[in-house]
Amino acid sequence: MDSDPRLLWANWPRSRQLPAIRNMMGYLLVLAAGLFQGSFMLPMKFTRGWAWENTWLVFSATAYLVWPWFLAALTLPHLGTAIASTSGRSLTLVALFGLGWGVGAVTFGLGVDKLGLALGFTIIIGLAASAGTLIPMVVFHPGKLGSRQGLFTVAALVLVLGGVGLCSWAGRLREPVQDISTGPSRHSFYSGLAICIASGVLSSCGNLGFAFGGEVVQRAIEQGAAESLAGNALWSVITLPLFACNAAYCVWLLRKQRTAALFLKAGTHRYWAFGALMGLLWIAGFACYAPGTRRLGSLGTSVGWSIMMSAMVITANLWGFLTGEWKGAGRPAQQFLLGGVTALIIAICVVGYANSL
Repeated sequence: MDSDPRLLWANWPRSRQLPAIRNMMGYLLVLAAGLFQGSFMLPMKFTRGWAWENTWLVFSATAYLVWPWFLAALTLPHLGTAIASTSGRSLTLVALFGLGWGVGAVTFGLGVDKLGLALGFTIIIGLAASAGTLIPMVVFHPGKLGSRQGLFTVAALVLVLGGVGLCSWAGRLREPVQDISTGPSRHSFYSGLAICIASGVLSSCGNLGFAFGGEVVQRAIEQGAAESLAGNALWSVITLPLFACNAAYCVWLLRKQRTAALFLKAGTHRYWAFGALMGLLWIAGFACYAPGTRRLGSLGTSVGWSIMMSAMVITANLWGFLTGEWKGAGRPAQQFLLGGVTALIIAICVVGYANSL
C-alpha cells in the first residue's frame, strides 16, 4: 500500500480534511500567542535607565489601553453598538475577571519578591495554568472531565506543572546560593505563599473572562465582525480594569520611589518606543489566542490555555538563554532547564492528541 502522505491526505474525506485544517490553524495561532507572550518582556532589557515602574507604566498604558482599543476599532464594525447591546450582567462579569486579572498581575511581583523566583514563579504560573484550564472545562463541559479527552488534557496539565517547576528550579540553581541567615522568615514565607496562591488563581482570570465573556463576542459578530476577529471586542473591555490596577500601582511606586523624573532623563527617549513594543507584543499574543481557541473545538479555552502557557514559558527561557541569562550557569541548572522545556513540549503534544479524540 502506498504510504505517500500526499496520497493519504488526498484520499481522506473532505468532511474530515476541513476540521483537521481548522484544528491545525488553531494550534498554530495559540502557539504564536505563546511566542508573543513569552517575548513581550524582552524590550525591557533595553530600558535600564528607567526604574521598573517607569517602563511598566508605559507598557500598561499601551498593552491594556491603547493597543486593545486601536485593534478593536481597526478590525470591528460598530464596536460601540456591540458593547452597548451586551447585557449589564455579562459586562460586569467580564469587568470583575479583568479586575481579578489586574490584582493577579500586581501581586505577581510581590509574591516572587517574598518567596524567590523559583518557588514563586512555579506556584503562580502553575495555579494560573491549572485554574485557567480546569474551570472552563468543569463549568461548560463537566461530562468530558472523566472522558479520555478530559483525562489526557489533565495529564498534559500535570506535565505543564512539572515543566514549569523544573524550569523554575533551574533558575534557582542558576542564582548564587542564598545565605540561610538572609532567607525569608517563617512569617514572611507564609505571607508570601498566600500572596502567590492568590496571584496564581487571579492570574487565570484572563482566560476565565474570555471563557465566560462569550456574549460580548457574539454581539460583535451580530454587528458584522468576522468570527476570527470578534474576540478583539472582549479584550478591549477586559483590559480596562487590568490597566487601572497596574497604572495605580505604578503611580504609587513613582511617588514612593520618586522616579517620575526618569521619564525626562536624557538619552531615554527611545525607552517609550520599547515600552510600546512590549505592549504590542502582549496584545498580539491575545489577538492570536482568541481566534485560535475558537478553532480548537468545544474545549478550546482549556486546551488553548495549556498550550499558550507552555509555549510562553518555553519562549521566555529560550530568550533568556539567547541573551546570556544562562551564561556561566552550572550543568545541573542547564539539565533542569532542558528537562522542563522537554516536559512542556511533550505537554503541547499530549494536549494536541487529547483535542483530536
